[in-house]
Amino acid sequence: MADAERYLLGLELFGMRFGLDRMRRLLTTLEQPQERYPAIHVVGTNGKSSTVRMAAAILERHGLRTGAYLSPHLVSFTERVRVADTDIEAERFAAAVQQAAHAASLVDRTLGHDDRVTQFEALTAAALTELAAQEVDAAVIEAGLGGRWDATNVLPSTVQVLTNVGLEHTRWLGPTIADIAVEKVDVVRPGGTLVIGPDLHPDARAAAERVVAEREALLVEARVEDAPEMPGYQRRNFAVARAAAEAFLGELDPDAVADAAEHTTVPGRMQHVDEQLVLDGAHNAAGMEALAASLPSFAGERRLVAVISILEDKDAAEMLRVLLPHCDDVVFCKAASPRALSPATLASLGAQVGGVRGTVTVERDVNDAVALARDLAGRDGVVLVTGSIYLVGDLLRPRDAGPGATL
Repeated sequence: MADAERYLLGLELFGMRFGLDRMRRLLTTLEQPQERYPAIHVVGTNGKSSTVRMAAAILERHGLRTGAYLSPHLVSFTERVRVADTDIEAERFAAAVQQAAHAASLVDRTLGHDDRVTQFEALTAAALTELAAQEVDAAVIEAGLGGRWDATNVLPSTVQVLTNVGLEHTRWLGPTIADIAVEKVDVVRPGGTLVIGPDLHPDARAAAERVVAEREALLVEARVEDAPEMPGYQRRNFAVARAAAEAFLGELDPDAVADAAEHTTVPGRMQHVDEQLVLDGAHNAAGMEALAASLPSFAGERRLVAVISILEDKDAAEMLRVLLPHCDDVVFCKAASPRALSPATLASLGAQVGGVRGTVTVERDVNDAVALARDLAGRDGVVLVTGSIYLVGDLLRPRDAGPGATL
């Protein structure tokens, strides 16, 4: 496992490179593992990982051996590949990465001198290969970034899902909601079924309707009222997952759906570590708005202290503007990611947007920040760790563990 992690982390040096040619060559070398099972393909700005886990859980409870591919992970790369509601074993993950690495070395020889297989491509190839080796009956696959040029857009999926669309990654996906939506819904296959989240932005819906018409696909809108009662924004995500599972399977067993809703957990998304500490990886303005709207479901009238770190490519000012008015105190810190803003910068942005009722403190270390926040919250208060999924991962990762992924 250590060798697999070193290989994958070493690929971060080469960053992100869009395009499907390398991925297609990889999968050809690996004998097209993605052709061996039907799939649901999930794209969107927020809620993808929750939707993937929930949809996979519903399929599993209908008797299908179901695989899932997610990103990013919190602590271990093995979290990205799941079969039958369980992360795959480290030994199997390492073997799949070794197989993908060998294929990547062959592909790299066919590329230009300044081109090579990326980390996400190698991970995706390893995941698709392992799901085939596990002989899954179905797979639910999360896109990394966008859709059109994402490495996952090689799937012959029967159902595609657009959770929502917000202004994120505009440098790569375009400056408007409509532009971003067009990139994401390119995953729709001719004759497929596109499931969209409730209350999708009108510009995104227009893009979805246009692509569905062009590709003679079916459009299905998820309805929140079809989902069981769940905390905060997760009810919306479950509604999307339920609609995707129904589009894939047909009529669902209500008892199986209810069991999936009750027992499916999503690490790092409204995760209750204990009665005082809640972790949520909201990492953009839309995610922060959803989190803020969900605060009454777990914070209520209790004192709320937030521990926050945000990456430099996010709209940190808008994220803080949304969250800070709900906070009694705030502790800014720095996730281990090299892309994380300094706590001092966050404190300056926080002062500009205003809204905090109490103290604003800077603590560079994540664990020290949480300890201080616990003291500020008191026995009856709530500590909310948010702003970056990498911050959540830093907190969950043992202090003596190696670095996490930054892509």
